[in-house]
Formats: sequence, C-alpha cells, structure tokens
Amino acid sequence: MKLFQKLIAAPATLGLLAPMSATASEVTISDFTPAEQLAITNSRVDGLEARLNNVEAGGFAETTTASFKVIMATGAVDGRGVTSSITDGNEDIDFAYSFQTKIKTSFTGDDSLSVAIDSGSLAKGADSAVGEFTGIDETSDQLKIDGVAYKFPLGDNVTVLVGDGLDASKQFTTACVYGGPTDTLDDCGNVNANVDNGGVHLSFEYDFGNGLTTAVGYAGVDTGLGTKANKDAYGANIAYSADNYGISATYGMQEDSDGNNDVYTAVNGYYSFDNGLNISAGYEVGSLENASSDDNDETLAYFVGINGDVGPGELGAAFGTYGTMTEASAVIPDRMMYEIYYDYPLNDGMTITPLIFTVEGEDAADEDETGIMVKTTFKF
Repeated sequence: MKLFQKLIAAPATLGLLAPMSATASEVTISDFTPAEQLAITNSRVDGLEARLNNVEAGGFAETTTASFKVIMATGAVDGRGVTSSITDGNEDIDFAYSFQTKIKTSFTGDDSLSVAIDSGSLAKGADSAVGEFTGIDETSDQLKIDGVAYKFPLGDNVTVLVGDGLDASKQFTTACVYGGPTDTLDDCGNVNANVDNGGVHLSFEYDFGNGLTTAVGYAGVDTGLGTKANKDAYGANIAYSADNYGISATYGMQEDSDGNNDVYTAVNGYYSFDNGLNISAGYEVGSLENASSDDNDETLAYFVGINGDVGPGELGAAFGTYGTMTEASAVIPDRMMYEIYYDYPLNDGMTITPLIFTVEGEDAADEDETGIMVKTTFKF
C-alpha cells in the first residue's frame, strides 16, 4: 500500500479500534468462552480488513504518473532598441521562474489522458531580459491549466488527439534536431506553418511504419468553432525520418478575427553525422490575405542551426530571421538573430544552460540587442 493511501487509512483504522477497546472494557473473561472471544475477534478483523481494502481500492490508479519541472532564469540585455518598454536603462538584470506539472494516466494501456498545470512569475506580455527563454510561463505567479489532452489509437496506424489548450500542430513532426533554448529560433524556421494558436483541438496522425508519418490538425476558440466569429487554424504535415536524416513539409492556415486567412508553407530538414554533429535548416514562405497592398503580402522566414555533444553536455549555435519578414517591411528586410548555448547536465535531474544571443535592431536608428543569460532546469 502506498504511503499516501496508508495515511488515508490510518484514521479509519483508529476509528475501528476505538469501539473495540470500549467493548472490551465492558466485558469480562467470565462472560465468554475462549471460542466465543475468538469468533468476536475474527469478526472484528474481517470487518477491518474489508474497510482497508475499500480505502486502497479508492486510491490513485496504478497507471497515473506525475512529472514536475522548475525553471529558474536570470540575465541581462544590452542595447535595447528605442521601441523597448523598459525605460530605466540598459543592462538590467532580470529573474524569472516557471513551475510545470504534468499528470498522465491510461485507461486501456494504449491511450493516455494528460493535464498540464503551469505557473510562472512573468506577467503576460512582460518585457523581460529572460523572456526569450523557452518555457518561462507568463501567469503572474498564478496556477493555470495549460492543456488537457486525450490520445488514443484508431486501428493499427492512426492516432487521434482531442483536447483544449493545444496547438493545431501538436501531432506534427518538424524535421529538426536543434535544441536551442530560445523562443525565436527553437521553431527551426517553421514559424507560422506550424500553427501554434492553441485552443479546442482535434488532430489525426497516420504512421506508415517505415519512418513516414502524416498528420492533420485543427484548433479554435471554444465558442464559434469553424465560423468567422472567432479565429480558427488548420494544418497538415508530412515527414520522413531515417537513421541519420529527416525531412518534413508543413502547411498551415490561420484565420484572424475579420475572417482573413493567412497561409504558410515550410520545409525542414536535418542531417546527423557519425561523430554526433547535427545540422538543421528550415525555410518558410507565407501569403497574407489581409495585407494592405500586394507589395507586403508575402512573408519569409529561415533558419540554420548546428549542435552536438561537446564534453559532458551539448553545444549549439544558430542564426535565422527574427520572426517573420514581410516583403515590403519598414524594418530591416532580413532582421537576423544569432545565438550560442551550452546544455550542461549537472546530474540526472538538473541542467544548466548559459546562452548568448544578438538581435539586429529594427531600423538604422536602433542598436543591436545582445543578451547574456543562464537557465537552470530541474526535473523530478
């Protein structure tokens, strides 16, 4: 019996023993024969055992697991652009934390029900020197349900996923093995086609069993699903993974509140050398239906990254467009970001990741931004 279940059962046990002692104080040995005493004792024990079994049967299912992650990050950014909301000078040192819980269970052995519960110290939309780190939740120290998902097989090759708070691309496979820690470059150039709007979710994945997979997904606002009243997102993906390389193509459509549909297509690939070195690349083009003119209705994003084992950890570096560039943008046409990081596993449950990155200024009047920060990740 698990410790938590024993703690629950203890009051019930004491409650049963109390009346037993009270009854024993009211009788004498001369009132009963030894056989009668033995029968009463056995009856008491049988009743106690039945109650304990009921407590244990109502405990947590054996298939239920919980995993936890804590992220602590600190850093500073020098040369913030004139458009930054931070007005108290450059090189501010910021700190943020994130606490993430995932509870998962299974009912048939082939399915899974999972719930993500997250909390983070940053406020939504806050301009923080460590906000570039992936996984720093913006919940203003409040707990929130970050997603509920139920996955189950449909036949031998199809996997169905339904839930809420999930991106339409939840079951997509992007051919990229770069493990960068920043929000900007960790999408490997698949910025918009890998639709990440989040919401009510339904997706299907088909596994051909030879490294080839394909998937389709939908996500939308809880009310007005599939209508122009609210934003909807659709996507499709096909990917092939071999022993040392992979390639994928992703299509995504995102609808805005006015019913305009923006369409994106991305191609990604990677190659892993025998010495453990990996090269990943991605390229995306898009078409904006709500563009003000034909001169800025095309978008572009691209990325190249390299990573591999160096010493006890992983060293990686990458460059790519800072988000999505429009054809006739007023900012630098190819505003770039560069980064280098090192993942150092201190032990099985703790990893330290220092990061240095540079983002080009928005225009000629803006300075380039250079950030230096460190993230520590605990898993337990």
